[in-house]
Amino acid sequence: MAESDNKSANLLAQETAQLEEQLQGWREVILAGDRVLRWERPWFPGALVGVTTMVFLLIYYLDPSVLTGLSGTVMLLCLADYFVPTVALKVFGSNKWTTEQQQRFHEICNNLVRSERRVVGWWKRLCALKEEKPKVYFASVISGLLAVAWIGQQVHNLFLTYLIVSFLLLLPGLNQHGVISKYTSMAKREISKLLKQKEKKNQ
Repeated sequence: MAESDNKSANLLAQETAQLEEQLQGWREVILAGDRVLRWERPWFPGALVGVTTMVFLLIYYLDPSVLTGLSGTVMLLCLADYFVPTVALKVFGSNKWTTEQQQRFHEICNNLVRSERRVVGWWKRLCALKEEKPKVYFASVISGLLAVAWIGQQVHNLFLTYLIVSFLLLLPGLNQHGVISKYTSMAKREISKLLKQKEKKNQ
């Protein structure tokens, strides 16, 4: 068991080091984005929502086709991948990189690797469920897809995408400031109260 844990830890460290090397040119930008996403200043949440709203209003105004939108997105990503490392090096300078910044950059890369592992783990569990309990798998997948299809039919696609993107951008800050844990604990307390009331009625 201990040997397996050591192998997993070594593999995690190796994957984190590889990701750090791949994102070396983006490290200053990543740290700046991390500060915004964690709401280090009180006006950051408003700025996030404001910029997101402007982007989606522009998309709504231009109303591009799917192919045009996809091509434009990939083009912007290619331009960012080419220009950002060069511009970041000139703006920030490599000599200003501190030990604290390197530590935070390492933590971010480590969290990204762990998140990737969680997604892969969920996918493997879903595949295992398909093999072991095909009826449960079929019912769960079909029910989930029907629910998503119904929501997509009731809400405009662009507005729904805007809500999802806004929530994902605000999620790190909500988690950092304890909002998620606060409401999660409140929900757990309410559920436990309901279960206790149900047990009393059954008695």
